[in-house]
Amino acid sequence: MAAKTLYLGPRLKKLRRELGLTQANMATDLDISASYIALMERNQRPVTAEMLLKLATTYRINVADLADEDADETVARLQSALRDPMFSDIAIEPLDIDDIATSYPGMAEALLRLHTAFGEEQLALAEKREVQQGGAGDAAPDPVAEARAFLAARRNCFPALDDSASAAARTLSSFDQMKAHIAAEHGLDLRLSDDGLLRGGLRWHDYHRRRVHIAERLDQAGRRFQAALQIAIMEQDVTIDALLAEGRFSGEDSERLVRRALQSYWAAALLMPYHAFRKAAEDLHYDVEALTARFSVSFEQVAHRLTTLQRPGEEGVPFFFLRVDRAGNVSKRLDGAGFPLARHGGACPLWNIHEVFASPGKVDAQLIELPDGERYVSIARTVRAGGGRFGERSILRAVALTCSAQHLDRLAYARAIKGAEPTPIGVACRLCHRPRCIARSAPPMGRELIPSRFRDSGVPFDFSAD
Repeated sequence: MAAKTLYLGPRLKKLRRELGLTQANMATDLDISASYIALMERNQRPVTAEMLLKLATTYRINVADLADEDADETVARLQSALRDPMFSDIAIEPLDIDDIATSYPGMAEALLRLHTAFGEEQLALAEKREVQQGGAGDAAPDPVAEARAFLAARRNCFPALDDSASAAARTLSSFDQMKAHIAAEHGLDLRLSDDGLLRGGLRWHDYHRRRVHIAERLDQAGRRFQAALQIAIMEQDVTIDALLAEGRFSGEDSERLVRRALQSYWAAALLMPYHAFRKAAEDLHYDVEALTARFSVSFEQVAHRLTTLQRPGEEGVPFFFLRVDRAGNVSKRLDGAGFPLARHGGACPLWNIHEVFASPGKVDAQLIELPDGERYVSIARTVRAGGGRFGERSILRAVALTCSAQHLDRLAYARAIKGAEPTPIGVACRLCHRPRCIARSAPPMGRELIPSRFRDSGVPFDFSAD
């Protein structure tokens, strides 16, 4: 079998620069011509096995050091980006993608950044059109919408944070380990404190007394998350600053919201490291309660984390997450899937995210169908925030974790809903043109209402079908 031809141009150039050598210096060391070094760095000549051995012995390096650790991930990211429909008419061979990632890593990264920026602009444009159609004119920038757009454009997946958190998780898996780490690395005393000191808060860094207080009323999952979040705040600025530099924010509020989201992302990744969590999710068929027990975290924390499993080449089921209160107000959206419901939906009362308030704490699975015929699986349950002591106010919310029905066979919930008729729902009543909907709160835009002088149709708004 013929030996594989190796083209290591960018990596060879990187090694030479790290050693502080010119092409002439390296040529002298390796007993070859400077022009041959230049040809290898431009990938116009392969690096032979003999040359690899000579590099290793001359500079006392491991041949593996010349391997591009990021090449496989770059290939996977490029493959993911090039699946965008706007590239559908371009025939791009897998080997071409490999060549670009390996031989031209700078160009590959430039393409990926442009594609991410394009996604952000598309989301921002859609948001602007919604505002204009709503008659609001040039509305002031919305920090929450900008933060959501930043996360959605990246499918709520940040491999740099996952890698950092996974490395830290080897020694920081328990609350006591986090407490010891904070004391050793930052000289801070982490302690559990009552509401009298925290005034209803969950965590307080008392800078002057060198203490970090965490509310004792939190359960173990909440305590671990707050400790992990404190570590993220103190140690992840460099990684998070680099991610924030990719965004374009209209004000400081938007940037603050994204920073807080990325800090929380790292904290969750510490409690649920990417590779271990993704494997467990597959093994347990995405059973949220089973994952909650395995990682000693809350139902909502697992639901959050499941939206982040979109690392190129290591993807899990793509989910989006929605959280609403009894009044239907949406307090959180996390999108790892790019579905329409993730960005604009949540108001349809036929969706089980609203029905689970009738059975608090019980998981419900539902097959839903949008007007365009697309079907989704919705896993919903209530979660409670606040409380913890007598008289303390709490709030009950509902969360839904939703994915395309094409993934149904991978889910533990399949046996409960397989073969069931889907529940027809809409993104919003004004945008939904389903006739005869008993739950409708407003007629759809552009449809003429049918006079009801001689007949009562039994639905709130009866309109023509065409």
